[in-house]
Amino acid sequence: MNKNLLLMFNLPQEMDLIAIAVRQTQGKGRGGNVWLSPVGCALSTLHVSIPLCSQLGQRIPFIQHLVSLAVVESVRSIPGYQDIDLRVKWPNDIYYSDLMKLGGVLVNSTLMGDTFHILIGCGFNVNNSNPTICINDLIMEYNKKNMTKLRSLTVDYLIARSVTVLERLIDIFQEKGPDGVLPLYYKYWIHAGRHVRLWSEEGPLAWIVGIDDCGFLQVHEEGKGVESVHPDGNSFDMLKNLIISKQQ
Repeated sequence: MNKNLLLMFNLPQEMDLIAIAVRQTQGKGRGGNVWLSPVGCALSTLHVSIPLCSQLGQRIPFIQHLVSLAVVESVRSIPGYQDIDLRVKWPNDIYYSDLMKLGGVLVNSTLMGDTFHILIGCGFNVNNSNPTICINDLIMEYNKKNMTKLRSLTVDYLIARSVTVLERLIDIFQEKGPDGVLPLYYKYWIHAGRHVRLWSEEGPLAWIVGIDDCGFLQVHEEGKGVESVHPDGNSFDMLKNLIISKQQ
């Protein structure tokens, strides 16, 4: 990541950069978590420049949502693959249904003058069944269940498609703001109508409402109305239906 930063700051402003790895030995997730990165993962770090005064520049937390959405859409927008059950989980994960994580996004942003320089680390399982499940496993299972013959997908192909989709989503966001992308995001996200506990297993009960204009999760807590939960420092535990501070 440090080498990417050095190179990033020496690029012409109109040029972006992507670094692709076949395998990582020191993959990182949010909060210092380790991300296992065997051969078969799609592993990349992408640099993008976002003007501070733009729609997205005023809502930088949305970047991670756009990236996870781009990965899901890169598969489900392929003709015949629309029912492969890939989904997005707040704030930055790619899931198989609501059962198992198979990818994630890590975003670092640096403001220089009037431009955000964003480094987007993204990893998702394409052709590696371990440590969890991969996209080609889902395709194989779909073929067995539906008597179809969808082809397996390659790492290079999906990295290229996800970056292309991300560019399109950024363009739409810059033109229309959150309303331009949220309908597609909600189509794939796993949280609709769910109730959660806040901060601890004995914490207050709340219902997930959606994403606010800044990219924060909106929850409705009994007796308190709707409030927003910041993605930085908080995590969503799917197994426990719990939103908890990463510092705990």
